[in-house]
Parts: sequence; structure tokens; C-alpha cells
Amino acid sequence: MTPQLQQAIKLLQLSNIELAEYVERELEQNPLLDREDADGLAERRSEGRPEPLENGSAAADGATRTAGEPDSRQDGALTGGESPLDTDLSSVFNHDSTPDEVGPNGADTDMPLGMGLGGAGAAGSGGLRSEDDGFGYERTLSEEKTLRAHLDEQINIAFSDPVDRLIMAQLIDQIDGSGYFRGDCAEIADQLGCDAAQVAAVLSRAKQFDPTGIFAEDLRECLALQLMERDRLDPAMAALIDRLDLLGQRDFSTLVKLCGVDMDDLSDMVLEIRALNPKPAELFDLEVTQTVTPDVLMRAKKGGGWQIELNPDTLPRVLVNQHYYAAVTGRVRDKKEKEYLSDCFASANWLVKSLHQRATTILKVAAEIVRQQDAFFVHGVQNLKPLILRDIADVIGMHESTVSRVTSNKFIETPRGIFELKYFFTPAIPGAQGASAHSAEAVRHRIKALIDAESADEILSDDRIVEILRNDRIDIARRTVAKYREALRIPSSVQRRREKTIKF
Repeated sequence: MTPQLQQAIKLLQLSNIELAEYVERELEQNPLLDREDADGLAERRSEGRPEPLENGSAAADGATRTAGEPDSRQDGALTGGESPLDTDLSSVFNHDSTPDEVGPNGADTDMPLGMGLGGAGAAGSGGLRSEDDGFGYERTLSEEKTLRAHLDEQINIAFSDPVDRLIMAQLIDQIDGSGYFRGDCAEIADQLGCDAAQVAAVLSRAKQFDPTGIFAEDLRECLALQLMERDRLDPAMAALIDRLDLLGQRDFSTLVKLCGVDMDDLSDMVLEIRALNPKPAELFDLEVTQTVTPDVLMRAKKGGGWQIELNPDTLPRVLVNQHYYAAVTGRVRDKKEKEYLSDCFASANWLVKSLHQRATTILKVAAEIVRQQDAFFVHGVQNLKPLILRDIADVIGMHESTVSRVTSNKFIETPRGIFELKYFFTPAIPGAQGASAHSAEAVRHRIKALIDAESADEILSDDRIVEILRNDRIDIARRTVAKYREALRIPSSVQRRREKTIKF
């Protein structure tokens, strides 16, 4: 695989935020790149622009220019006292005790790419910085996982039904900065065209996700979920969290009566509550629900059908400055300076071409998804069609891996809400050694079948299951096997061995 192809693949995987950061670095490092304004003209930033080389001298080893402003057109310890009860509710936790208030006929494509080629020729074979020198995909990713990404991993395990996954996508969008669900099941049901009871059922399952307490609808429920996990939600504790207002007022005598305990027991209970986390989303360094800016916009057309276009606000607009390149090239005499300019020119041309190709690919994939899921957009989530990557790849003439990269971290704004493109597919586990991907549901059933067939003399550990699946060309991690097993309510190998030994 050539360096250019490797870079193009990595560029395709980036979210719009990561892409903007990457392009910004390229603008800073490559003097031959300019932003493109709404009229297709270069926004030349004279400040910091190296002058045309004179007398064979130039800062070829570090000539850069400062990027301009982004283009707006683009697109707890208890407090002191003699007793643990000598506190008010705000000091029960290390942080605030209450959460912050907070067409049916297919798809037509309209692609305002917003990226001019600037007269650039074909991309050269050189000019690309190495992984160590410039763009490394891993470097663009946040070191800390977002809550959205953490929840997405659990969705892939807990839900095999695409309908439930789409509902979950909307539930995640209704989480506030503390991790509390602030939406309305009836409104979500109306938006998706399904029954409110189904949304409520999915929400109920979501409340079992990690971190414990996520998706709670108020402080009491958040604490109750954590207490249940610890098997500590007895009647006395339930009575205490039902009257947190009294705890905040330090009305301990009333709480003693309500809970049916003595002061020592109440003190211990308060300490237990203090150990809980009233804001589960704060376990993540990054904001729980980063603002999602859609990459693709979908609108209903008069007379039926859909108009699909790329969001101009997320499209980097760059041009190769041919005039500056010509002016500087004519004054360069030194071999190293010529090589530097040649590399910059090739890199600039490659970036413009790759951005155009990336945009075209995203639009093509999104348009085909909309075409195949037309019934969902017209009639509601119950009409969601089972879909795998191959269904899209075969129609648009691309490899499944390309479709997979396009649908991750790319969002589409639809009349039924904003969705990540991957939510329209059945979850899949990658195949090992180049094999095709496997649906998560199929892998889940395979794990269950293996465990059902085991004997008391040969209990399969999670590691052994991983080996068997990899021999079947299913690339899966031990942690994922454990999560699938737990989702199937299958005990660990140690517990199964004990149970089967007793039965034997």
C-alpha cells in the first residue's frame, strides 16, 4: 500500500472535527495552501507569508505561515463536625449534589463540495510527510474516550435490533452534562414513528449501562441504580434517598423515624451515599455529549424523494496557490529548496484531491443508505430495513472496508433526527486474516452454542472461546466475548464449572 493510499484511507476515517484540525495543521505547515472563500477565491493571508525567494536563499527548512481565523462559512469528604451527620446535602458529595438543570422514491444527490482544485494538476508521488513528521491518525484521536464512544460500544453488545439501536442514538442525544436523561419518551417515539412503550423499554435497558447511574432521570434514581448494583437498596436506604431534602436540611431526627434506624445506622448510610457518584458523566474527562455537527444534510423534496447534500459548514475549503508557487519557483536555485517546494506542491495537490474524493465518497454512501432506508424516513422506525455493509458496497462499487470507514464518526441530519451513519447497519465483528465481517448477532449465537455444547470436563474460558472464534476467522477480543456472555446472562467459566460439577 503506497503512502498516499495509506494517508487517504486515514483521512476518510476522520470525523469532521478531526479533519478540520488536520487541515488547519496543513495550512500552517504548507505555504502553497490557501483557504478558499465562498466565491472560490483564495483568501491569501499575507502576514507570515514568506517572500518570494531571492538570491537563492529561503527558509526552506521551516518556512510556514500562520493560519487565519476559521472560516465561518464552512463550513466527597464530609464537612467538619463531631459526627458524619453534621453536614448539609451539598457536602455529601465532592461535587454539587444535584445535576445541572439544564421520499419514498429514492435519493437525489446535490453535492456542493465547496473545494476548488485551484488549477492544480494531478497529485504528485511525493510531498507527503511521514507519520513521525506530520499526520498520524492516532494523534488526531482524543486520548480520553468520550461518553458517547463508551456508550456506543455497549450498544453494539446490548442491542442487536437496528430499531433499538436507532432509539438508543436518540436517547444518547438527550443526556445532559451530568449523565441524566432529559428527554421525553413520547416525543422521541413521535419523532421516530414508534410506540412510546418501546422507547421506554430501551431506556430501561440503557439504565443498566456503565457508568452506573447513566440515563437516570433524577438524582434519586441515579443513586438508586448505584445502590442496587451494590445490593444495598434496602427499605431503609430507599427511604433515605426518597427524602434527600431532609438530609440537606440536616433533619436527622425525622430521617431516623422515616428510615426506622438509629443515629449510628443513619450515619453509616450517609457515608454510603457519599461514596456514590451523583454525576456519572463526570467520570469522563471530555464532555458527555459533544455537540454533533452533521456531515450530511437530508431534506424532503417537493413531489417526493430526498435531497442529500454535504454540510458546507464541515467542508474544509483549500486551494493550491499556483501563482505563489510559480513566483517562488522562478527564484529558487538551491537543490534543497527546489526539493522542498516540490514536496509542498505535491502535498498540497494531494490534499485537495483527497478532500474532494473523501467528500464524494461520503455523499455517495449516505445517498445509498437513504435510498435503501427510505421506508424508515417515510413511515417510521418500525420500517427500518436490515442492512449490512455489503448491501451498500455492492451498489456503489466500493469495498466494504471503505463503507465501514465512511460510516464511522459521520453523522446525517434527517427529518427524524441526527444519526451516525453506522446506526443504520447491523453491528458486525471484523473477520480475521482478510475474511468478511460477521454480524454481532451471529457471533453472539456462536458463543452461546459453544458454551451450551461444553462438558463438565472441558469448560471453555473466555480466552479459549477467543481462540476458537479466531480459528473460525472471527477477530474478537476477550473483553468482547465476556461482554457478550454477560449480555446472554451466561455465568463465568469458574461458576459454570462449579455448577456442572455439582450436577454431574
